[in-house]
Amino acid sequence: MTVLAAILLFVVLFMVFISMVLLVIGPVMLLQPNRRTIEYYRKITTVLHPSDLGLTHEELTITSAEGIPLHCWFIPARGTARGTVIFLHGVSECVIVGLPVARHLHDAGFNVFLYDSRRHGDSGGRFCTYGFYEKHDTSTMISYLEGRKDVHIGKIGLLGSSMGAAVAIQVAALDRRVSSVLAESGFATLRTVYDEYQKRIIKVPWHYLRNIVIKRSEHIAHFKASAVSPLEAVRKVHVPVFFMHGTADNLIKHVYTERVFANANEPKELWLIDGARHNNMAEVGGGEYFRRIVEFFDRTLNN
Repeated sequence: MTVLAAILLFVVLFMVFISMVLLVIGPVMLLQPNRRTIEYYRKITTVLHPSDLGLTHEELTITSAEGIPLHCWFIPARGTARGTVIFLHGVSECVIVGLPVARHLHDAGFNVFLYDSRRHGDSGGRFCTYGFYEKHDTSTMISYLEGRKDVHIGKIGLLGSSMGAAVAIQVAALDRRVSSVLAESGFATLRTVYDEYQKRIIKVPWHYLRNIVIKRSEHIAHFKASAVSPLEAVRKVHVPVFFMHGTADNLIKHVYTERVFANANEPKELWLIDGARHNNMAEVGGGEYFRRIVEFFDRTLNN
């Protein structure tokens, strides 16, 4: 066997091996991300519950259309609310990450509703589909809130972070009850964000590997990956959208938010936080970060 033939054989065998490995573990990594619960957050923060911030709340379980139990916190405003903001967390995260911004929104007079997405936190569900099914869960939450006769709900806005930003845009594209969206550090399409993930984890950029994982995942979870596209969904959104992203984000590049922003209808605004990474937007943005969030919802919900 010549050297060239040996090299070609090695490449072929390597590709076959990688393909077989991804066929098995790829869908698990995509559909069943690490589930972070309170035990994880105990190591990094003391704010684990609304009561840690002195916030009165209700702990609820609301069932999705398919019967999946979803863990929720409802933090009512004092007095008549200026509107209601639903917080949507990112992949692997849970309601705990929304508490800091919930406090600021509550102090400004808003109701805040947070829930663990399916297959996250204390919610049920076998698979995460990045918005394909999750968008309908958010609509279920809106229906629940609108059915409350004991509190003033007012207009409803969505505040989504990372995966939550992608879900929020997909919700607003189909549910006309959404009055505004704040999308932080979101992705453009599921396929492109998985390409980035693949290159970081296994260091190979070949799209055919991505296609193997996605096709298998679609079969397992009964969803269509190409339909998970905030880039396209945003064309159908006709309410104010405020996009935020860190320029140093090494998980989801800010260029993806810029592309979605370019596709969005007016009214829209974009804030790129210089030097912010994926998980430290509030830290780098400082007081302006919370101020601009509150001002956006005050402008779009409280009228």
